Amino acid sequence: MAAAAAVVALACVLSLVLSAQAEAPYRFFDWEVTYGDINPLGGVPQQGILINGQFPGPEIDCQTNDNLVINVRNRLPQPFLLSWNGIQHRKNSWQDGVSGTNCPIPPGQNYTYHMQAKDQIGSFFYFPSLAFHKAAGGFGAIRINSRPRIPVPFPPPADEFTVLIGDWYNTTHKALQAMLDDGKLLPSPDAILINGKGPGRANFTVEQGKTYRLRVSNVGLRSTLNFMIQDHNVTLVEVEGTHTVQNTYTSLDVHAGQSLSVLFTADRPAGGYHIAVSSRFTNHTLNSTAVLRYAGSTGYASGPPRAVNQSDVDFSLNQARSIRTNLTASGPRPNPQGSYHYGSINVSRTIRLANSAGQVGGKPRYGVNGVTYVDADTPLKLADYYNISGVYRMGAIPDAPAASHSGTQNGTGADAALKNATAVMDSDHRSFVEVVFENSEDSVQSWHLDGYSVFVVGMDKGAWSEESRKGYNLVDAVTRCTVQVGFSFFSFMLSGGIKILSMCFYSPILLLVCEGVSERVDGDLHRAGQRGDVEREVGGLGAQVPGPAVLPPGVHAGALRPRRAHRADQRDPLRPRCQQEPPAILSVVSTEQPLAGNDPIVSEY
Repeated sequence: MAAAAAVVALACVLSLVLSAQAEAPYRFFDWEVTYGDINPLGGVPQQGILINGQFPGPEIDCQTNDNLVINVRNRLPQPFLLSWNGIQHRKNSWQDGVSGTNCPIPPGQNYTYHMQAKDQIGSFFYFPSLAFHKAAGGFGAIRINSRPRIPVPFPPPADEFTVLIGDWYNTTHKALQAMLDDGKLLPSPDAILINGKGPGRANFTVEQGKTYRLRVSNVGLRSTLNFMIQDHNVTLVEVEGTHTVQNTYTSLDVHAGQSLSVLFTADRPAGGYHIAVSSRFTNHTLNSTAVLRYAGSTGYASGPPRAVNQSDVDFSLNQARSIRTNLTASGPRPNPQGSYHYGSINVSRTIRLANSAGQVGGKPRYGVNGVTYVDADTPLKLADYYNISGVYRMGAIPDAPAASHSGTQNGTGADAALKNATAVMDSDHRSFVEVVFENSEDSVQSWHLDGYSVFVVGMDKGAWSEESRKGYNLVDAVTRCTVQVGFSFFSFMLSGGIKILSMCFYSPILLLVCEGVSERVDGDLHRAGQRGDVEREVGGLGAQVPGPAVLPPGVHAGALRPRRAHRADQRDPLRPRCQQEPPAILSVVSTEQPLAGNDPIVSEY
């Protein structure tokens, strides 16, 4: 009997050890956000937003399934939030870092984000989502590497470089926000930055004959940017977490909010070469360069890079259509990316979303299907969780635009009447939705789905109709979190199991705050859900959402925040098993007390 008990005890110990070994690693970050002088163009210094004194901010370098615990201390005099562009917050969008899901971090206070790079690989970035802070910095790269045992469809490169490109204003972010608040249009950007530096100031060193990977993200506000390496071709290998068919290009368009990875081989004569970035589809073309230098060479980059026709719409459209999924390559898991046959799933609903310019109170505003979004005082997720009525309007945005907002009336949707609303679109659980983005304006728009990715099955010029479905790519469309819609264009996507919680506009990027539903397809392709290789059980850092509780006097629901885990041994288990549910812990900030120091004043109930 004693021997049997010993065997059982040993089995329990081994089970606990194996469970601990199987748990994905935790990576802890402690960031301080401040204002500081930056001088990206080499002229007069300007005020920028720094993270740990850096511009751009620190890079997050992690691996598939890693748990990220990022403590952000806000030293700005304004509320602040960070959004994680491309990170899929599966089953939990409370960490999105946008006003629809998170309370802003008050000045002098902190908030700790808890996320998991669950079943993800790829190149992404983070950025500030409030008060036009993005125009002052606060952005940085996110790199999610494949696990060592997962095959990657190309040999390991000699090295990898992050390349953050984006348009830039000499004007402060406060002045830019004031322009928009006054109903004025933004002027053209002043420059293009490469890794936070102006023309000719960024450098990359390579060795002749070796192959390198560049992870490129457009972190700018509005401009489509063309990227090329002088006298070198690049091979596209990854787009926002999807391994692509390895096509070779002389240059690539990267639209606002998008990320991709390319390989290139240093196979030219030793010397210096331009990495050239130029704006597209603008009245005034901006150009910027970095220097690619072969190790040991003394030569400088000479001559201007090959010019790109900045108004060639067909070039950009055909290039976007050429980007397709590598069906036989592994993604974050060893099974092929093509094992999920999205083209065989029945579409249960079609949503057409048209952006248009119009007037509200005599001031120019953008809208979606005739509605311009207004931020609520209470985050929408919080209002939904606590059943707080009157915060948002369900169904305020129709499934299709009126003629005056779709560009089908008099050929344009400009100057159409818009209405203000905190509008929410809903969707049925496990439904598979067709979404059509339409743009009748004279500028390229980027639509970003926060915390989610979708199959971009096509795009074209002109007006969308049901006949357009004949041109859908239902076999190897790439999945993205950000899709461009050219002027007088439409783009269409297919997406499964989403619940659209809120819609808000950050000029010029329209942000759809979505909650992904991680469900296994279970072999039935007519039951829509997430990818078939996604586990039903998705880990999280314990309960991120506090249970219902009575708030003490002087405390507002908008001040709720998860309790911070100061050390790894204080965190909740990733996947609690066979244990009694602990009592809910509610951390609150009293608004009747002055807040100072590194952490908020909290009370636990």
